[in-house]
Amino acid sequence: MTDVAETVLDIDALRADTPGVAHRAHFNNAGAALIAKPVLAAVQNYLVRESEIGGYEAAAEHYDDLNAVYGSVARLIGARPDEISIAENATIAWQRAFYSMQFRAGDRILTANAEFAANFIAFLQVAARTGASIEVVPNDEAGALDPSALEAMLDERVRLIAVTWIPTNGGLVNPAEEVGRIARKYGIPFLLDACQAVGQMPIDVEALNCDMLTATGRKYLRAPRGTGFLYMRKAVLDRTEPAMLDLFGATMTGPRTYELRPDARRFETWETNYSTRMGLNAAVKYALAVGLQAIEARCAELTNTLRSELVEIKGVRLHDLGRRRAAILSLTVDGVEAAEVMRRLTAMGINVSVSPPTSTPIDAAARQLPPVVRVSPHYYNSGEEIERVASAIRTVAKSRAS
Repeated sequence: MTDVAETVLDIDALRADTPGVAHRAHFNNAGAALIAKPVLAAVQNYLVRESEIGGYEAAAEHYDDLNAVYGSVARLIGARPDEISIAENATIAWQRAFYSMQFRAGDRILTANAEFAANFIAFLQVAARTGASIEVVPNDEAGALDPSALEAMLDERVRLIAVTWIPTNGGLVNPAEEVGRIARKYGIPFLLDACQAVGQMPIDVEALNCDMLTATGRKYLRAPRGTGFLYMRKAVLDRTEPAMLDLFGATMTGPRTYELRPDARRFETWETNYSTRMGLNAAVKYALAVGLQAIEARCAELTNTLRSELVEIKGVRLHDLGRRRAAILSLTVDGVEAAEVMRRLTAMGINVSVSPPTSTPIDAAARQLPPVVRVSPHYYNSGEEIERVASAIRTVAKSRAS
């Protein structure tokens, strides 16, 4: 059995809090992590109360609990509660930030090679509408965004720097702090997609120097699907109007006038899913209680152990870039399609996923990547499970060789 130290975490207690580990070896945390019991209870208990007394009445009864999520998320990323907006998912959070910006012909949007496709589609749409251009910052020799190359590209026409911190197709960690330092130095807005980072590592928006940060709840944060949030720095928020408003984000001040909310909730709408908001708050509190430094150390430990196992398997190729890597491994097995690898592992009770080239089109085209198998551990995975997934991939590779 692979020897993986327990670091400072009580892994047995954390696994006991995670019902899903009894059914599967879950290595699809970059897709959606397993929910902990307190998170499940928060959602279920709220829905029960809605069924007992009514939706509006339950919201009024839990007013303080529902609003506590802003403080919890703020603590998670080192922000202020009035800089936090809750969203139905990370895509909506990102779109609310991006589409609130004004672009015109000649403006430049700088992004990374490994930018997520949904973000790139939005760049293309705005470029087609406005005449702005999209430019990809070159990588360094290790495959991460090169801060020196970024700085050399800057001029007065750069309107936005938008970067995915950890891409969806591998364990690369882009140098977000360096990007933020450069963006702040030149006064350029910096939008950071932190979907794969939040819940996996400590985050401090002040250290990152990002003006906007977006994230989902369903990945390493272990919140329900359909949850996410937007952070917008107060100085930026004060001069930003959302692309769309309703009576929650603004107030009518006269028959034909309105006034924006003073906080980041101006990006929200009046109707929302209150039960999953309770779940998001519970998940954030759970992560804070476990400790983000301990989580990051444990994730790195498990991933490095698994990587050392996989590199020894004949026919298995790893495709992760960068000097610093997150808890995501991307691989292919010679002669076996990624979807077939996933199917065989699923039959063995192991959850992984497939990342297609279309999810990171610039990076995939540059490296001529096929669909890759994505294996993403989390802190509640055990040493036995690490050995189990390595053994399963070894079996798949051997079956092709024979």
